[in-house]
Amino acid sequence: MDVALVDAGGANLGSVRYALERLGVSPRIVPDAASLGTPDRIILPGVGAAAPAMAALAAGGLDAALRASTVPLIGICLGMQLLYARSEEGDVACLGLLPGSVRRMPASPGIRIPHMGWNRLRLLRASPLLGGIDDGAWAYFVHGYAASVDAACIAASDHGGSFAAVVQHGHVSGAQFHPERSALAGARMLRNFLECTP
Repeated sequence: MDVALVDAGGANLGSVRYALERLGVSPRIVPDAASLGTPDRIILPGVGAAAPAMAALAAGGLDAALRASTVPLIGICLGMQLLYARSEEGDVACLGLLPGSVRRMPASPGIRIPHMGWNRLRLLRASPLLGGIDDGAWAYFVHGYAASVDAACIAASDHGGSFAAVVQHGHVSGAQFHPERSALAGARMLRNFLECTP
């Protein structure tokens, strides 16, 4: 299987690559549109801020290439946030593959932002992407911005309010948590993404 791992400057690129290798897949690191080709799957990881990540994608023409692609695509953490139309983080236009905006998570007494650590997934509807993952499964999060629970949301989590933890719309999907750091549930979701029929 040809898996394109997009390099948008995210610090989790290596850990996602190792997680895929543990599943028997050796991904290609893709720094620009010319390197994308016609893969079977595209993974957009990300740790950092929306504006520099979008600038990195645009510099290599990957923003346009990802918008035009019909290949199954999953965004991870910041990569999921970049799938939306806009992010409040830097007030930047993103890929627009999903409608809506990513907003800063509200702080409140006893709720620390950024949200860092293990939290439970609340499954909202059935999807092959969530096959074999139980309602209430633990996942590892590191983020201060999040998308709302909307029609594309197939699993939510709660930290001072509900937010989208896993989204899916057509060939586009995303995980706000880090599957590469989320033990069995994370490995299962990555395998599901690789094995699901487009």
